[in-house]
Amino acid sequence: MKILTFDVEEWFHILDHPSTASEKEWVNKEYRLDKNMDRILTFLQENNQKATFFILGWVAKEFPHIVKKLDDLGYELATHSHRHQLAYEQTREEFREDLKLSINSIEDITGKKVTIYRVPGFSIKDENRWAFEEIYEAGIKIDCSVFPASRSHGGFCEYDHAKPSLLKINGYTLKEFPINTFSFFYKEIIFSGGGYFRIMPYFCIKYLTQKSDYVMTYFHPRDFDKDVPILDDLSLIRKFKLKVGLESAFEKFKRYIQDFEFTDIKEADKKIDWQSVKEIYI
Repeated sequence: MKILTFDVEEWFHILDHPSTASEKEWVNKEYRLDKNMDRILTFLQENNQKATFFILGWVAKEFPHIVKKLDDLGYELATHSHRHQLAYEQTREEFREDLKLSINSIEDITGKKVTIYRVPGFSIKDENRWAFEEIYEAGIKIDCSVFPASRSHGGFCEYDHAKPSLLKINGYTLKEFPINTFSFFYKEIIFSGGGYFRIMPYFCIKYLTQKSDYVMTYFHPRDFDKDVPILDDLSLIRKFKLKVGLESAFEKFKRYIQDFEFTDIKEADKKIDWQSVKEIYI
């Protein structure tokens, strides 16, 4: 099972960085989302390719035509929060209100219920696991927020199952589609999205995909924008992470989609026997 998803956000939605921390900083930045989404959608339409799009509430507010176009084309829409902030830096009330705002922003455009969510930066950890309760209370049925390995932002290492599972917390149950990992010499390798996909040679990605019976991708429009601006006040390592592999990323992506069969979360959900998957109590 290989699932294609996109996190629909602008190039400046950079986590944990003061100069892009709120909407007041974003209004003075160049908007590149229209062009980048057109490139992605043209390719997907040419290849009759399904995908799930995790949309920021802010994007729904500023680019309602993109949300409308995605819905008109029949793509599955999900939420990626409203303001793209790290969940573990929010209070429970702030997290609740942000999620509610994002859901409402999308539903107001499409008239359809939003039931799938992915937290920015996979930023639910052991310390803020209460977020899963708020996700359920918001009407979300399928969560894609678990990153079952260590990373710079978030990472839920305690969730030791990198496959579809039932997440159980204090009487609540969510269908969980975590990011997939590949175990190599006792280290968990990530390859299916973002900078991991851009930096890794394609033959490695192809091999790891062939060896994996479950793959959850997560791409961003900026991942395929070779001319994306890079903020001057970022550290050298973050500049490298944002820029590496951009020149060849879209061609690599197109090859990836043509080499493997991908589906969206809705179809993947239908194929899973949820009564037989592993239950994870957190």
